[in-house]
Amino acid sequence: MNKALGGKAVADDYEVHVGAVTECTTRNRLSEILQKELEARHARSVQAFRVGKTPRAVADLWAQAVRSGVDVPGAFWATLTHPRCDEVLQEVVLRDMHMLQHQAGAAIRVDVNKVNELIKENGVLSRELGKAQERCTRVLTEKVAEIEQLQAHLVEQRAQVIGRDTRIGWLVQEMEQLKAALPDYENAARLRARVEQLTTRQAELEAQNAQLRQQLGLAQRELSLRSKKDAPLPPAERQSDSVKEVPVTFHLREKTVLCVGGRNGNVASYRTVIEKAGGHFAHHDGGLEDNQAALDSVLAAADLVICQTGCISHNAYWRVKDFCKRMGKQCVFVENPSTSSLARSLQQIAVDDTAVKTTENAPAP
Repeated sequence: MNKALGGKAVADDYEVHVGAVTECTTRNRLSEILQKELEARHARSVQAFRVGKTPRAVADLWAQAVRSGVDVPGAFWATLTHPRCDEVLQEVVLRDMHMLQHQAGAAIRVDVNKVNELIKENGVLSRELGKAQERCTRVLTEKVAEIEQLQAHLVEQRAQVIGRDTRIGWLVQEMEQLKAALPDYENAARLRARVEQLTTRQAELEAQNAQLRQQLGLAQRELSLRSKKDAPLPPAERQSDSVKEVPVTFHLREKTVLCVGGRNGNVASYRTVIEKAGGHFAHHDGGLEDNQAALDSVLAAADLVICQTGCISHNAYWRVKDFCKRMGKQCVFVENPSTSSLARSLQQIAVDDTAVKTTENAPAP
């Protein structure tokens, strides 16, 4: 309308519509412009309807376009402007278009209601989405802070582990250096373990010794009572045990007796025999398990040395013999490493000591 009138049309949409339809009843500038515009706008539909050569064929094309609902305005224009469109077909097309407008209006109203509902629902969902985004942002901020705190704690723990590993490495290195500086470190450790074992064994044997002393006291009192009654001793109480063959004169009182060698199973019996004679027991296995370097120290502390030659190394044998010879210590060599042999050796030592004392106390001629 603006192009046809050469300016802007001052009217509302209805007036423009009525005016354009009225002007199209005759051929004029406005009708020609509208004709040209509609031909260009619906050129595809016009081209498609050219295949219709009869009113019936054009009517079929129109019905197909209405059923498909694709570009109905273009089909409407192509049908009305088709050369084979007669008055009957024009009336049918106008009726169909009238009903389509009613249906389109109803559909538009339904669509408007749906759109309004969708707008409301969209508003609700938008608010919920905003709240959810706010919660997610808050949670994300908290998690980021927590992750930063955990990372800082992890860095601190890693630093502590590295420092601890470094200190452990230094300590291990220093320990290796100390071990290298102490050639007898392993022997000393083994000796300490051996001393602890012997200390435990000594405590057990002392408890056993106390019990045996108590039993011996009871037996001596019973023996005294039977002697007074001139009753013969039962065979079970005769001194058949080698331990009881040791004289009760306690000739080894306050003396340290060192047993070198012997069987490990007889060590407890050795201790009992020597302690019965009043001495202090000491033992060295003669280099079988104990360190031979410790042999000199125990030899120096001993008052009497008993060497079990059957269970001793050659090196320990010659060391004991040489040491006792140089230091003037009394040394007795026993070939059979048994308790009875040890008891007989102690008896012989007691007899020899008694003879020496008798000789020393005899008056000079």
